[in-house]
Amino acid sequence: MNWLLRLLLNSLALVIAGYLISGIHINGLLPAIIAVLLLGFVNTFIKPVLVFFTFPITLFTLGFFILIINAITFGLVAWLVPGFVVDSFGAAFMGAIITSVVGWLLNVIFN
Repeated sequence: MNWLLRLLLNSLALVIAGYLISGIHINGLLPAIIAVLLLGFVNTFIKPVLVFFTFPITLFTLGFFILIINAITFGLVAWLVPGFVVDSFGAAFMGAIITSVVGWLLNVIFN
């Protein structure tokens, strides 16, 4: 039951990011839930590979490049999920940050 609550809270975080950023469009709750599930999958399996191969760049930028990788994974999920559209890299960058922060806050409040 805890995973269902976290899924809904992270979906809410994604919807909030969609309201706050004009370059992110979410057509309903179902695309948000699918996007959050796929984002979890991408962050579990694809993001570590990207982090591994870009470690020298991440080290050189003192960790800032991780934010770029988050934006790339956010844009990848938007590209894969119908009903979830990200217009630009800047929107993906801000969306990844807002979704992470709001999702963390909601999980702290409700857990």
